Amino acid sequence: MAAAAPSTAALQNSLVTFQSRSPSSNSINPANLSFSGGLRLPKLTTKTTNKSRRGGGCTGAKMADSAAGSYASALAEVARSNGTLEATAADVEKVDKLFSDKQALNFFVSPIVSLEQKRELIDDITSSGSLQLHVCNFLNILIERNRIDLIKEIVKEFEIVYNKLTETELAIVTSVVQLERQHLAQIAKQVQRLTRARNVRIKTAIDESLVAGFTIKYGNSQSKLIDMSVKKQLEEIAAQLEIGDIQIPV
Repeated sequence: MAAAAPSTAALQNSLVTFQSRSPSSNSINPANLSFSGGLRLPKLTTKTTNKSRRGGGCTGAKMADSAAGSYASALAEVARSNGTLEATAADVEKVDKLFSDKQALNFFVSPIVSLEQKRELIDDITSSGSLQLHVCNFLNILIERNRIDLIKEIVKEFEIVYNKLTETELAIVTSVVQLERQHLAQIAKQVQRLTRARNVRIKTAIDESLVAGFTIKYGNSQSKLIDMSVKKQLEEIAAQLEIGDIQIPV
């Protein structure tokens, strides 16, 4: 059964409550940590070579992408094997929202905050029922291995893996105001017709500069665009007027 959806306020309140506690001076040896739930992740190591030193920026980015992809694939495999892929995808969205809060992200990546403090906050979220146990265990492992800084990349990679496993086409619908559910359903049907995907997943975004209407991005890396915005129409009218002005003799 999927975990109950938490409110953003509940997660933020958990963060504020925990941060108000006195910092612990005790340190925890990561070797003594254990996690339940059957989650097993590949051990990721980084080797430094002369070549990587010369091209550190590019090589470092590729290694980070590889690590994020490995973690995301491991989480997706656990979810697929225990029949919670849909619920885990929903949990990953919650995790993405949590770590979109700069204060929350800084808390977990800070070298000043102890491992015990970070794990205790994850335990608070677990006990609240906001996330499934194996997702919380996954976060604990990232914290133990000092890879929680990859969480945003892991979320993106998990979405790619999820879409492949479920034959899902992701469409991002951007509008001035939140569209009604029935309108989003109609958009999903049109995207499904265009792509012939088994499933279509809609993500929404708000952009007031569109004036009215909406845009749809889909395809590989959202490379395809359907622009039904008033902003687009105004730009086309402005372009036509500009051409007309040039053609009119003085």
